[in-house]
Amino acid sequence: MALIVQKYGGTSVGDVERIKKVAERIKHTREEGNQLVVVVSARSGVTNELIARAEAVCANPSEREMDQLLSIGEQETIALTAMALHGIGVPAISYTGAQAGIVTDKAHTKARIHSINADALKRDLHAGNVIIVAGFQGIDSDGQTTTLGRGGSDLSAIAIAGAVKADKCEIYTDVDGVYTADPRVVKNARKIEEISYDEMLELASAGSKVMQSRSVEFAKKYDVVFEVRSSFNHNPGTIVKEEVASMEKVVVRGVAVDKNQAKVAVSNITDKPGSAAKVFRALADANIVVDMIVQNAGSNGVANLTFTVPANEVSKATRALEPVLKELGGTISSQDQVAKLSVVGVGMKTHSGVAATLFQALAEAGVNIDLISTSEIKITVAIEQAKADAAARAVHTAFGLDKA
Repeated sequence: MALIVQKYGGTSVGDVERIKKVAERIKHTREEGNQLVVVVSARSGVTNELIARAEAVCANPSEREMDQLLSIGEQETIALTAMALHGIGVPAISYTGAQAGIVTDKAHTKARIHSINADALKRDLHAGNVIIVAGFQGIDSDGQTTTLGRGGSDLSAIAIAGAVKADKCEIYTDVDGVYTADPRVVKNARKIEEISYDEMLELASAGSKVMQSRSVEFAKKYDVVFEVRSSFNHNPGTIVKEEVASMEKVVVRGVAVDKNQAKVAVSNITDKPGSAAKVFRALADANIVVDMIVQNAGSNGVANLTFTVPANEVSKATRALEPVLKELGGTISSQDQVAKLSVVGVGMKTHSGVAATLFQALAEAGVNIDLISTSEIKITVAIEQAKADAAARAVHTAFGLDKA
């Protein structure tokens, strides 16, 4: 008997018929002699509908009340899924994130998991139940409902798999696995059979929509091997695990594009020790994720900083930096319609020429580069959003990813 954690995304449970199909899959897995904890998302479209309602009644709804509202979506799904299982003779019980023992910090709308008390889950598993847990949500130390932000249901599933010491974690979604690029953009993209945590983490942070980076970070930290696969067929997916030596034979594993970016420039601030620290401390205190950063050499006592943030956080970043700029001087400007393109692969550690191939491919495609950042296994460039898809296709071909 194996203990399996399965997660089903919003598309997989998008309506009553799909919930019934998920219940049949769960029943089949259980009949093979397995214990099951199932994490579900809100039905596809429900979260966006709730956000729209909130914005219709209040221009700037509080983050606490947004958590109260958005947690409803998953609670509907857990109850319906448990009922669907009851209807086909499978004992099941639903849990909210709080009931499942998921304790988070107090950062509403983007909380981080502190701990999971899995005693109740283990008790009901031992009693023979399938456990259905609401993803994306938890509770803080004051008993307040919190949500985990984008990709929160994946994070819930991986965290629970670690807490109950599951033998297997399966992330069911509407795609067959992780591809070398977005197959909707690059028609020759191929499914990857296995990928390292670090590669998956870099792809996720670079804009791959399959998994959010926080989920992969948690899986790596607690050594949770998981498989990304489709809920609409029974094909094998992509296994995400610790790096092995054979993975370095592939120089570039995949290409990712993130079009939801903006470039922010802080110009003419006082050039002295601590200026950059004050800028980025203000952004950190506002819970704004900064990615690419470039600082020019100081001249005439002033310096310039350029960095990228998610496009929907530009206004928030501007507000956060206003008091800092009153102290340091300088101005702030932003540019939207920016995309990040990244190439990722653990093979970069042992192969040369990756940057040259990337820049040549972009040049031949007529794509100009605004910013560049690198890590040991990733190169990222900021480019014009309108040319992102053409750039992805050109780079995918340049690195031979079109071929099996």
